[in-house]
Amino acid sequence: MSTKKNAATPSPAPSKRDQLIALLKREGGATLDEMTALTGWLPHTVRASMTGLKKSGLVVTREKLDNVSRYRIAGDAA
Repeated sequence: MSTKKNAATPSPAPSKRDQLIALLKREGGATLDEMTALTGWLPHTVRASMTGLKKSGLVVTREKLDNVSRYRIAGDAA
């Protein structure tokens, strides 16, 4: 008997970092609560990850609306 792998192997699920980037690229961005709910990370871990995104060249902005901070990716660093 021959064991062949299926030619159409499913692609791996997006990483938490990729999911975080997708959340931050939404038009309205994301709150810290939304990011912690998505990733399961603690708030300080989400903030550290956003620092890593900034260091990788993404521009992460923060604006406060109705006393709630919203973060979003504005573009690449120049």
